[in-house]
Amino acid sequence: MELLITGASQLVTLSGAPGPRRGVAMREVGVIENGALLARNGTIVAAGRSSDVERLPAAKRATVIDATGKVVLPAFVDSHTHLVFAAPRLTDFEMRIGGAKYEEIAQAGGGIASSVRTTRNAGREELAARAFHYAQHALSYGTTTLEVKSGYGLDAETEIRILEVVRDVSSAELPELIPTFLGAHVVPQDTPRAAYLKLLTHELIPQVSREGLAEFCDVFCDRGAYTLAEARTIFRTAARHKLKLKIHAEQLSRTGSAVMAARMGAASADHLDCVTRADIAVLAKSRTIATLLPGCSMFLGLAYPPARRLIDGGAAVALATDFNPGTSPTLSMPLMMSLACTQMRMSPAEALTAATVNAAHAAGRGRVVGSLECGMQADIAVFDASDYREIPYYLGMHTCSMTIRKGKIVHSARRP
Repeated sequence: MELLITGASQLVTLSGAPGPRRGVAMREVGVIENGALLARNGTIVAAGRSSDVERLPAAKRATVIDATGKVVLPAFVDSHTHLVFAAPRLTDFEMRIGGAKYEEIAQAGGGIASSVRTTRNAGREELAARAFHYAQHALSYGTTTLEVKSGYGLDAETEIRILEVVRDVSSAELPELIPTFLGAHVVPQDTPRAAYLKLLTHELIPQVSREGLAEFCDVFCDRGAYTLAEARTIFRTAARHKLKLKIHAEQLSRTGSAVMAARMGAASADHLDCVTRADIAVLAKSRTIATLLPGCSMFLGLAYPPARRLIDGGAAVALATDFNPGTSPTLSMPLMMSLACTQMRMSPAEALTAATVNAAHAAGRGRVVGSLECGMQADIAVFDASDYREIPYYLGMHTCSMTIRKGKIVHSARRP
């Protein structure tokens, strides 16, 4: 089965050397004017100027999508989400408007503990229906790959249930859902700290690995969550059980967790609001992706991560939504690009690279998605724009007109 997308005002390929992009390479996005792309059986086989691609023999028998006046680019990869939960945290929302701080909300019974209570009480079908709904929304923004964390169970039964929901919801008609075990989100209020750590390291991580329920293991290492020593112990256990590593690092305070994660080979260190220049130097020499979550900073009214220092210091920077019910209730990667440009002084090209190629590497999919090059999976987003810079420019506007996964249309906006 062939698919031909032709006549694009801009085909933004993100072509380049293998691996995550750093420094000036983040500004090289591979724009082809009047571009076209040909895919066969879900894989890209040609990308170039329309006049060249249309002459290929396979293009003559392809299903044609006319992209005249539109921008065609790699579908987004959202490499940090908490997609499975039971209810929004509306009381937290109102308390925050009234001036309550993150810790005050938690002490009042809100925050992560609130989501744990509602998620534990929710049935599998309810959680699956909500996850399905949110995954469909992600497609409408041009996202075809979502990393999804557990972490709203904090007991054996619910943590496993969340990961099983991620597995069961996954389908060809939705984004790929990449499961991450975040049993180490916070310490549950109903379990002694030492007992819960033992549960994580002696029971849950081995079970998750044995049953193939997660690809990654994540830890929230910060004030009010896990200490650096605890995070290191959890990481070592996860690595022994063949789980790849991620970490919530340096969000509320500087803990040294980003450096620890980089030295232990973590795929990504996420948040990084309080990262130091010394931390950046270590990240720049590592393979660990610095994943920034500006939606969380916006929603909480916090300072934004130092994107310019990270990029200029040589770190590979990615963007993600941190979609969750308490601190970043959005699945819009275009909005993350807008915040990256306006609040963190990333260029539109850097923001696009961060939301595609580098995010794909943060999610362990850098050899599959993130660019429009021959041999890559045909995961494509089409935007009602003539220039890719319009995507972050139009703040909060919904301009994705089509999303394609593995060469098949999975979202198409109906325009009047």
